[in-house]
Amino acid sequence: MQSPTQAFRMLYGKIRGEWKVAFLACLITGLIVHMPVLLSDIPNHDGLDSMYFDQNMITSGRWFLTVACGISSYYTLPWIIGLLGLLYLSCGAAVICEILEVRRKWSAAVCGGLLAAFPALASTFGYVFTLDGYMLALLLAVLSVLFTKKYRMGFLPGAVCLAFSMGIYQGYLSFAMILSVFAILMLFASREEKERPVWKIKGALRYLWMGILGAALYYGILQVLLKIQGKELADYQGIGEMTSGAASAAGLFSTVKEMYADFFRFTLKGNVLFQNFFSVSACILLAITAGLAVLFLFRKRKGWKNPVFFVIIIVAAVILPLLTNIILLISPSVTYHLLMRYQWILYVIGAVALVSGSCGDSDGLCSWMEWTAFVGAFVLIFCYCITDNIAYSNLQKRYEKTYAYCIRLLDRIEQTEGYYPGIPVAMIGVVGDESFPKTDITLPVTSNMIGMNGDFLLYTGKNYEIFIRNYLGATLNILPQEAMEKMYYSQEYIAMDSFPGKNSICVIDGIMYVKTENVNR
Repeated sequence: MQSPTQAFRMLYGKIRGEWKVAFLACLITGLIVHMPVLLSDIPNHDGLDSMYFDQNMITSGRWFLTVACGISSYYTLPWIIGLLGLLYLSCGAAVICEILEVRRKWSAAVCGGLLAAFPALASTFGYVFTLDGYMLALLLAVLSVLFTKKYRMGFLPGAVCLAFSMGIYQGYLSFAMILSVFAILMLFASREEKERPVWKIKGALRYLWMGILGAALYYGILQVLLKIQGKELADYQGIGEMTSGAASAAGLFSTVKEMYADFFRFTLKGNVLFQNFFSVSACILLAITAGLAVLFLFRKRKGWKNPVFFVIIIVAAVILPLLTNIILLISPSVTYHLLMRYQWILYVIGAVALVSGSCGDSDGLCSWMEWTAFVGAFVLIFCYCITDNIAYSNLQKRYEKTYAYCIRLLDRIEQTEGYYPGIPVAMIGVVGDESFPKTDITLPVTSNMIGMNGDFLLYTGKNYEIFIRNYLGATLNILPQEAMEKMYYSQEYIAMDSFPGKNSICVIDGIMYVKTENVNR
């Protein structure tokens, strides 16, 4: 029997060099870039309600999330959760490099760096209480493609991985789909004699079987667990539309049209892929270099002699925007958070892998192509790092402003005549933007980063209750929203000032009403 040292040495020897580079590049970049949130307790509005959360989100279709997040406990522990999430992501970076057959260490390094720095990950860190589960979902999604690619019957374990990935978070389905298309393109571009057209078609179909079986397994387990727990899918983010068939035949065309429109709108005007002169230049440089790499491959492998490959490329170009936005087909009414758009970085990683795979060791042109791809990717990583930390800076300021605001509000509440501990408090919960100056100067950068922009963390009365209890050590008896219905349209409430106005807080019929919203609502 081998000793632990011998076992680890043998295992380490089987790990390819580029896997190690991708893993370390992703982990180190992630630690450096996301350190502000890893070492802080900076909640966003959802984080206020999730300081301890069992993650039982089966009504949102996430039947495995409670297990995935339970590994780090159900407490919000940013350092533990973040480190575990980055380890999952770093393993995912190595898997992606293997799927795309990245064999050069420089390209493996930038692929890992791009994955760790892309702003969609910073947006996910804003919801740090669930980050480790989501990163495990991403790892399972890419593993589903790797198993399908590497083994003849790999679509079976691949389907299991995909089902459990969707059981944690359905947003990474696009990751598996895009990587599957990339793998199919690589399969048909292969020049190996044993890979005859009929075998290539069979190989491509394995990805289809993996997707169908994975989706069926996910849905089957979901239905069984819903019955066991006596629950139904919620309407949140349109998840209930999975079973209702919301995308009817009549509306399918408009849905597909919107999927294309959203893809190009976010790509070109989303203010995420590129935001300034440097990032725009880097993206253009990468796109031109990737285009040259395609031409180089066609010349080198005489691709023009294979018209089938042209057809496959055209089909891939048509369906990739749809696969990138597949969540809109599943749930057309979804509110698209940036953390759902992580898959866009695969196009940048794909460009790097394409350049890396097309170049030899002795070709002078290839050396220039590699340098331009490396410089372009490095500039993008740096720009993404800046974006992430601008977002974290604003998130910290949102917390500080919310803390100061709640101290003032709590003091006023306790000094109001008629107040006593436990008095019922009715309030809408939003912060009136007419009463306070706009201080978020990050919107040109963070406009698409939901949860990271804005001035305050508070949107509901429940947010106030939790923040004041956990950060100020006081208890308010905030009534549910329905308690406002009778009072909200009354002349007394309309006449009240918005906080910090003189009569923004008053007691009527034993209930304390707190008006924080705009005066002119």
